[in-house]
Amino acid sequence: MDLHYLSATDALKLFRSKELSPVELMTAIIERAEAVEPVVNALCHTFFDEALEQARQSEARYARGGVDARPLDGISLAVKEHEPIAGQPWTQASLLYREEIATETSCFVQRAIDAGAIVHARATGPEFGAAVLTRSKIWGPTRNPWNPMYDVGGSSGGSGAALAAGTATLATGSDLGGSIRIPASFTGVVGYKPPFGRVPSEPTGNHDTYLHYGPMARTVEDAILLENVIAGPDDSDIVSLRPKLELPLTFPSVEGMRIALSVDFGGWAVDPDVRRNTLDMADVLRAAGAIVDEVPLNLPRDEVNRAAGIHISTLRLSDGSWDDFIELNRELISNELIWTSGRHRSHGKGGTVEDGWELEQKLYRELTSKVFASYDALICPTVATSGLLADEDYPDDYRVKVDGQALEGPFDAMMTMPFNVMSRVPAISVPSGFSANGVPTGLQIVGPTYSDEVVFRVAAAVEQLRPWLDDPCRRPKEFNA
Repeated sequence: MDLHYLSATDALKLFRSKELSPVELMTAIIERAEAVEPVVNALCHTFFDEALEQARQSEARYARGGVDARPLDGISLAVKEHEPIAGQPWTQASLLYREEIATETSCFVQRAIDAGAIVHARATGPEFGAAVLTRSKIWGPTRNPWNPMYDVGGSSGGSGAALAAGTATLATGSDLGGSIRIPASFTGVVGYKPPFGRVPSEPTGNHDTYLHYGPMARTVEDAILLENVIAGPDDSDIVSLRPKLELPLTFPSVEGMRIALSVDFGGWAVDPDVRRNTLDMADVLRAAGAIVDEVPLNLPRDEVNRAAGIHISTLRLSDGSWDDFIELNRELISNELIWTSGRHRSHGKGGTVEDGWELEQKLYRELTSKVFASYDALICPTVATSGLLADEDYPDDYRVKVDGQALEGPFDAMMTMPFNVMSRVPAISVPSGFSANGVPTGLQIVGPTYSDEVVFRVAAAVEQLRPWLDDPCRRPKEFNA
């Protein structure tokens, strides 16, 4: 395997045995980035000289026997650009903040840094993270390493692309409607949305029940490694969960587990390649001894959109200042940001907070009665589409089609938002295969409220049965612009 695709778990073992130096690995990652970034465009800020110096310091710790080495010592970490790190640019993918420098560091990112991770680069996202595509007026489009004609999804698209391209070993993401799982699906990596409160965040955004922070990685074990570092209560976040949950790195098999399957949530359009790969993963789990049954789950898209629209429009768009902001800065901000805010405002029109809560409760009851009353976990597609083109202006010029059905826009091709509405359920995306265009597809695994171990147990089984990292066909080697 190419060194830049080495997993964090394996790298740490090699560091400790002195078979590999953090400097060697960081050098390989930097060389890879210099080779592929002109096409992929996943890293908006790089700190390569500083990263090499930190790698040399890490190398010295391992040379002393590793007694003072930390859990992620020497591992490269791409941090999504929307998270502040003191002293670094904090553009949030917006021309309006192109000169902004952060004065504080996000608490969960600080935990990764304190654990020895080296932030060698910041990963791209859409403006203010408000799109399921990763493009902006300040950085342009981030392209999919598997097929650069296609987007990587959003909003943690740069993180997914960096992992897929081999320009980061671990990455961070945030997820308000699928923003970790969507790019994980499109880039063939692992992305985990923890249940609300598991990973701390800053006030006042920490009160937004739809918003989650979590790990992205190339393997399930690497995702657990990062999750165990960033999770746990923090005094700055009064809603962070106590006590800290420490996930095991290995799990028992899925033999005897009862797993529910829903390919379309009771009527959502799903592309044939996505449907085929989801059913294939169901067969993989059956072969491992799990009981997998298709269930008549009904999560109407209009109810999901209505709940999300009410939540976002009442929480973030309610006082008119957002409209003033858009009108004042229309020439500088992205079409996606304008379209997204208008979409949520439209879906939430006239709804009260109580109306949104009632819809959330209705969806929870459906999921509980049809799935978790009888099953341990749910599997379904992560996204319904085989891919979104990197250069299409979807909101204005292009109606998204999934399996021949025209949708309102790219948001409706994602099957992630229900599990932000039902924010206490954990959800992870793992690779499920490829579409005919070469873009990966993802399997979404959902567990009952606060059952992190359940989804990782199923994810680990899928990885063991279909070891995507060890398959040379699962790594993009060269790109055609």
